Order: sequence, then C-alpha cells, then structure tokens
Amino acid sequence: MTSSARIHPSAVVEDGARLGEGVVVGPFCHIGMEVELGDRARLVSHVVLSGRTRIGADAEIHPFASLGAPAQDLKSREQTGALVIGCRCLVREGVTINAGTLADGGETRIGDDCAFLAYSHVGHDCRIGDGVVLSNNVLLGGHVRIGDHAAIGGATVAHQRVRIGAQAFVAGLSGLEGDLVPFGLAGGNRAHLFGLNLVGLRRRGFADTRLAVLREAFRRLFPPQAGSQVLAQRIEAVARDFAGVEDVEAVLDFLRAERARPLCAPRPGRG
Repeated sequence: MTSSARIHPSAVVEDGARLGEGVVVGPFCHIGMEVELGDRARLVSHVVLSGRTRIGADAEIHPFASLGAPAQDLKSREQTGALVIGCRCLVREGVTINAGTLADGGETRIGDDCAFLAYSHVGHDCRIGDGVVLSNNVLLGGHVRIGDHAAIGGATVAHQRVRIGAQAFVAGLSGLEGDLVPFGLAGGNRAHLFGLNLVGLRRRGFADTRLAVLREAFRRLFPPQAGSQVLAQRIEAVARDFAGVEDVEAVLDFLRAERARPLCAPRPGRG
C-alpha cells in the first residue's frame, strides 16, 4: 500500500493488498489481501474486491460492486483463478464480475475503457476487449468473448461461450444464444441478425464508403434467400471478391473460427 492512498476509516484493506498512487477508498469498502489497485482508482463506497484481482489505473467503482469473487460454477468452486481489469474502466452500482477458473486459462480478463452499468454481471472466464459497454442488467454467462467497442443493450442475456464480434451491437431485452459477427446488429428473443450496426459504426467514424463495402459483404454473406449455396461457399466467394479489405477479412476470420455456439443468423425468409 502506498502512503498517498486515501482510505476511509470504515474501510477494510487487508495486509498484502497493493494500492497505487492517489487511490481513494470510500466508506465500508473491503479490499482483499491479493488485490492490486492501479493509480488514481476510486472506490466510492461499499465496494468488495476479493481474490486475485488486478485493476488498472483510473478505475471508478460504485457502491455494492463485487469484483473477483469465485465463479458461480458449482463444479469449479475449488478452482478459483484471477480477474484482470484494464485501465479507465467504469463499474456502476451492483455490478458483479467473477474470477476465472482453472478450466479455461485461469482468469477473467477485461480490456481498457470499458463501462459496466448498474447490476450487469460478467461470468467466469469471460474475455472482454477494449471500449466495451454493458448496459444495465446485462448478464454474461461464463466463457463469453466480446471484441473491442461492442455494446450490449439493457437486460440482455448472453449464453455461455457465445462470441460477440468487435463493433457489434445487441439490442436491449435480447436473448443471445449464438455468435454475433463483427459489425453486426442483433436483437430479439431469441436474437437474430438484422444487419450492420450502422448507428454505432457512424459514431465510431466509419465513412460512408467504408460502410458501403461492409454492407455489400454482409448482403453476400447473409442474403434474404440463401438458395442452395451454403455459408462456407459464400464465405469463400466473399473472400475472393473482397481480398485485402480489412473489415471484411475480420468478419470472415470470425466466421471461419471454431465455434462452441451456433451462428446468430438472420431470421429465415426475411425480406
């Protein structure tokens, strides 16, 4: 612990915890002996940090958040791993983020600049990229993978082992059972693919010409009527015709990767 940390008298900081420069620990917080908290992190009040948890600089953590507790996986209760959170992350009220298990690399890992809004939950062994936003009451099962700058609307549930690609968006009140491709927009119960996340991509500064290429690739990959051509054939045709286009290649790499869950696809017969 550094001498520059400001710790409220009602807080409990166990021996062995490491607090960076300028850390603020508010009333009734509890920081475990194996926790590492980066410079200028701020715990507002009633925050519990436990287990082998490492949190980067400039974190802001609000009341009743619990980070680093063992997995809610009954078969892995004795195999607690670690939780690693990047820099500048916002964790709002009542958020729970569980540690990893030895069954999947031993850690839950979260990137920089993420926001977890009130009462969202991140299950064990999740891997979350940079700039990801989970809105209120989002629930992620264990082993979920989320790419950079994806966003998930409120009260959405993602099935364990689902992958959500970079820059994708899942609408609120959705049940996501399958993998969502990068740049995709999905929603519904059960969720299906609508098309491109145009609003989010424009907010991220994607030019119209760049979006036009992505839209054409999506049209080819997910046509309203697929006919007799299977997805693997469509993937190879798009790979040939869009060779060297980085955005399209990111989608193709995602589709070619091994999947534990089915693909989140368009609703049959749309259009």
